[in-house]
Amino acid sequence: MRTTNVFYGHVIVGVVFTILGTWAATQYVAWGLGYQPQLGRPMFILHGYPVYQPLGWMLWAYHYEPYAPQVFSMASTITYVAFFVMFAVMVVLAVLRSRRRAETGSYGTARWASRKELEGVGLLGDRGVILAQTNDAVFHSVVRNDLNGDIAVQWLMQKHGHELLRHHGPEHVFCFAPTRSGKGVGLVIPTLLSWTGSCVVYDIKKENWAATAGWRRSFSHCLRFEPTSPGSVRFNPLLEIRRGLYEVRDAQNIADILVDPEGSLERRDHWDKTAHTIFVGAILHILYAEPDKSIAGLVRFLSDPERSIEETLQYMLNTNHLGDGPHPVVASCAREALNKSPNELSGVISTAMTFLGLFRDPIIAENTAFSDFHVEDLMNSERPVSLYIVVPPSDIDRTKPLIRLILNQMGRRLTEKMSFGQEKSTTHQSVPRHRMLLMLDEFPSLGRLSFFETELAYLAGYGIKCFMIAQSLNQIEKAYGQNNSILDNSHVRVTYGALDERTAKRISDLLGQATEKRRQLNFAGSRLSPWLGHVMESEQESPRPLLTPGEILQLPGDDALLIVGGIPPYRAKKVMYYQDDRFNNRAWLPAPNSEAEQAAELFSSRVWINAWESHQNPLPLQKPVQGSIDRGAGMSKQVEIEQSSPLVNGEDDRSVVPEIQGDERDVDEFDLLPDMDEPPLFPEEILEQEERLSDQDDERLNDEEQGRVRKIELTRTSEGGGLPL
Repeated sequence: MRTTNVFYGHVIVGVVFTILGTWAATQYVAWGLGYQPQLGRPMFILHGYPVYQPLGWMLWAYHYEPYAPQVFSMASTITYVAFFVMFAVMVVLAVLRSRRRAETGSYGTARWASRKELEGVGLLGDRGVILAQTNDAVFHSVVRNDLNGDIAVQWLMQKHGHELLRHHGPEHVFCFAPTRSGKGVGLVIPTLLSWTGSCVVYDIKKENWAATAGWRRSFSHCLRFEPTSPGSVRFNPLLEIRRGLYEVRDAQNIADILVDPEGSLERRDHWDKTAHTIFVGAILHILYAEPDKSIAGLVRFLSDPERSIEETLQYMLNTNHLGDGPHPVVASCAREALNKSPNELSGVISTAMTFLGLFRDPIIAENTAFSDFHVEDLMNSERPVSLYIVVPPSDIDRTKPLIRLILNQMGRRLTEKMSFGQEKSTTHQSVPRHRMLLMLDEFPSLGRLSFFETELAYLAGYGIKCFMIAQSLNQIEKAYGQNNSILDNSHVRVTYGALDERTAKRISDLLGQATEKRRQLNFAGSRLSPWLGHVMESEQESPRPLLTPGEILQLPGDDALLIVGGIPPYRAKKVMYYQDDRFNNRAWLPAPNSEAEQAAELFSSRVWINAWESHQNPLPLQKPVQGSIDRGAGMSKQVEIEQSSPLVNGEDDRSVVPEIQGDERDVDEFDLLPDMDEPPLFPEEILEQEERLSDQDDERLNDEEQGRVRKIELTRTSEGGGLPL
């Protein structure tokens, strides 16, 4: 309301109350005098009662007041009351005119969410991931003794009345909080102790496994994949390749991760691209023709000490993969590599083998030799699956390629097909039986998962809910760049404050900005005067963050900030599972740690059987003869060279080059299988063996070069002809 409108309102109120007060007094006097004819003619008759002019009682008082003094006295009282009410209303209007609106949004309308708004977005339900608890949670101290009764331990136990804040929707959750701020005890463990669907947990410290696996095994297959430790369940990424129509695509997806183990390549160079091609062909070859269908088998195949890489590629080119000839993709990849010069091919193979060094570890090779579960089992088995991927901090960097590969396969395989209700799959259920929670603690330690950043936008539509945890936004920017979409695709964000200024500033911006009023008083008058002659009051509006970066840096240890799309932020309290009997009674139950217990957790029936597990390898073919590698169109050639002296070791006898028929070694098919009784080599022995093989390769290359030079000299004619240099 503008000031001029309020002023006109004062005038209208004064006139209305004056008329109503005097009119009421007039009608009262007329009623008291019995509506006698001497009062004059009324204005009109209303429901049988005459209605007189508003100021009539004053004229009647002049003539008839001595005859009825009590009646006219009451009329005066009615008039006075009307004037008093009129005065009070005008004072109220004057105050309202002078007062400005308490709430303005000139610079922003940020505020804290109310309970009704939390209920509106479903955060007060009884299912979903644990985010925090309402800010009315109260704690009181309870002293308990340990089991021996010797040491008194003081706990902070929660009183009744608080409510957990949960999110059960399909949207993703992202948490960023400093180290040792309670992310594990407040988010990860409470969520795993209440989530009843499938879950995949990236567990660095193995604490989540120890605290929650005991309870989760009561309703799910509880598996621990610990690639650096014996006794782990096994998972072979190559057995996730589907034989047939999708085998090339699946092999290319695996090769994508193998050539970029750190996730740091924006663009691949020539060596990476060529290594990718060799990986695709070699992976398909070992799946069709080799007994060891694992990445460790891929390493042994490409670095076989009994044959050169040219012989290996020629072996791939001539293997009968499909019954009537080689696999076209394998043959194409092998031919592409053979068409390169020896120096270029050597550089490509050297680049490729550097990506596979992790799988020389015998423990990792054993844990990736077979699959105790498949990706399809995670969401489609009869019971939910709880898969814990455990990696000790000392092996995070070393095992990063394997973990990235597994997450890549999960993301791609589980998002290939979406059911729209009417479609039905003939191979497996079109609608997953279980929702899956992807709990990624210390998410940035995996490096840049470019495929994961892209998939976040649509993973929720396939029943996969991601819960990502980082220590600060700086970690995300370091791994994914400043313009990443991780935070953009996270509908729910939880933070426990920050320890660095940049993250605190970003949190402050996320909370929003409010409009703050500042009042200023100015006094005027003589200093010695008993009262001030003039007082001026002014108000100014200015923007203020809901929480400044400094306040976020000083956020109390039990507070949590909850930012959910669609409602204002909420200042909540942290959840500590050991302070709440609802979680404490489920935590630290015996986990299935032993090999026998892990074996009992495996599936009695499989959702998806891989074709490679029952695939019969073709009979082993002949090993290419030394010097018979064809770098041309794939046909053998005969080059007759006049030999005047015997060849030294390493010379190429080109007099007769037979057509390649394969591997002529007389071996039994079962001899190709690895000897399980043979003890694995120790790292020192492996290093010595690699050095010995390297020396042998250097000696062989030197002999070949000497033989080549001598052969050229022997074939030169007096006219200067001979073999090309």
